Amino acid sequence: MDKGTNLNAWEGYADWRNRPALRSHHGGVIAASFVLAVEVLENLAYLANASNLVLYLSKFMKFSPSNSANTVTNFMGTAFLLAVLGGFLSDAYFTTYQIYLISAATQLLGLMILTVQAHLRSLNPPICTPTNRNIPCEEVDSGKVAMLYVGLYTVALGVGGIKGSLPPHGAEQFDEHTPHGRKQRSAFFNYFVFCLACGALIAVTFVVWIEDNKGWQWGFGIATASILTSIPIFVLGSNSYRIKIPIGSPITTIFKVLTAATYNFCTSRKSNAAIDDVSTTPSTAIEETPTQDLEFLNHALSPNTTETPPPQYLHCTTKQVEEVKSVIKIIPIFMSTIMLNCCLAQLSTFSVQQAATMNTAIGSLRVPPASLPVFPVFFIMVLAPVYNHIMVPYSRKLTNTESGITPLQRIGTGLVLSIVAMAVAALIETKRKHVALKWGLIDSTEPLPITFLWVALQYLFLGSADLFSLAGLMEFFFTEAPFSMRSLATSLSWASLAMGYYLSSVLVDLVNFVTGGFCDTPWLYGANLNHYRLERFYWFMCALSGLNLLHYLFWARRYGYKMLGNDNKKESDETNDLSSSPPEV
Repeated sequence: MDKGTNLNAWEGYADWRNRPALRSHHGGVIAASFVLAVEVLENLAYLANASNLVLYLSKFMKFSPSNSANTVTNFMGTAFLLAVLGGFLSDAYFTTYQIYLISAATQLLGLMILTVQAHLRSLNPPICTPTNRNIPCEEVDSGKVAMLYVGLYTVALGVGGIKGSLPPHGAEQFDEHTPHGRKQRSAFFNYFVFCLACGALIAVTFVVWIEDNKGWQWGFGIATASILTSIPIFVLGSNSYRIKIPIGSPITTIFKVLTAATYNFCTSRKSNAAIDDVSTTPSTAIEETPTQDLEFLNHALSPNTTETPPPQYLHCTTKQVEEVKSVIKIIPIFMSTIMLNCCLAQLSTFSVQQAATMNTAIGSLRVPPASLPVFPVFFIMVLAPVYNHIMVPYSRKLTNTESGITPLQRIGTGLVLSIVAMAVAALIETKRKHVALKWGLIDSTEPLPITFLWVALQYLFLGSADLFSLAGLMEFFFTEAPFSMRSLATSLSWASLAMGYYLSSVLVDLVNFVTGGFCDTPWLYGANLNHYRLERFYWFMCALSGLNLLHYLFWARRYGYKMLGNDNKKESDETNDLSSSPPEV
């Protein structure tokens, strides 16, 4: 490679053929645009089924409402949790480019299995149309359930790989060493959520209508065609991508630093000397002085004055120690967002079932209950451009900082909105139950004389919370994580969603276990949603979300942003107070 080519190359990046990525040819807005287009199709394929899956399981596969809700949350939780695997593999052994293609093929296979099952009558449960909500249908046999789960969790594996690789792949197309590049990257995360909403809009309107009126095999078929179409579109952008080169397992580095710190702490008699007197080796020359945050990890640096020097394989550099510190410091923020995503899980479970018992007609048009997310989707599609082109520029001028509104402030806004959403959901469920009781329709399968648009209110608040929190989480984890761990760290955004869905399932079971001890029936048990104490469950979620907000503020106000260079306008020293603009240090 000549000197001119070397100066023009992106350090740490290659093209899709594993040649050096060039500044003049790779990366930028055009490359990221392919990623955004693919995300529309990918999320269409995923949400086309996930948004309506609870009704497919309860009405078509004859699951009970609570079992349907738990199956959906477990499926979605697994899909998002597997994003961590996709992010890990992207950082360690493969590239984000390769992981996307493998994962898209895996999701395609799972959707084909579900399509075949929905199409063949021999693989369907017997038809059952009870007139009384208290008389459940016979559930499908174990063989057909097994096929259902194989299809669902093959889809989950593919979705996880895509979620763990596609957002960091798009974000890597921008130069973080310039203010312009960082602003473009921040805008990318906003528009990534916008494209999520675009795919969701098609999924919860057109595809859900197809599923309810033409058959589930057509809905699964559309999702299959969508993910199949996304693959060649992604490949079309190959010549413009700059792809981060994997540099080994980040998990290995984390365990190495933790093990070395523990070993040196236990064996050294002079801990202070071990921390202050950092050894230099021929390969590292002069090491930087470690920061005083999480001082225990500084023990991982090999001491000069000790009778029992650590093994060579436990030798750690200051850079490695500081990288592990960065990861540990973002964990409390990650933990604080799990409750928020537990609230978001209600969008795909009980909220859909609530709407299914109500009058879903708007004039002469009958709206499928699973199309309710169209309300937050529309709001996200309007708010995302407004946020990026109006709110952010104004806040930059107001605060005189590069970011204007920090990622942590965005996450905090989402947490507040989730509390409001749960309170609204509880009030609306109380109203719905009152109508059912007043008209004597508690045990009837007839729609209640109350419009499903009431439920749209809780969707509106939860959708707004999703916009603020998801974009903020992805940007926060990507920018604050070490270069070698970016895909893994970004996947924590989806892992938080996964744990929120799992927590929702655990809370349902826990609430049923506890309330079953002092009530005639548990709050969330049976085939009839009108007998549930869902409003009490929502108030319980509201209280937990309030406590979680306090927990989040404790950590967010103490977090110091990573310095990205002299052009970062001291953003790393901002306070993350949600009620006031961040002062500069």
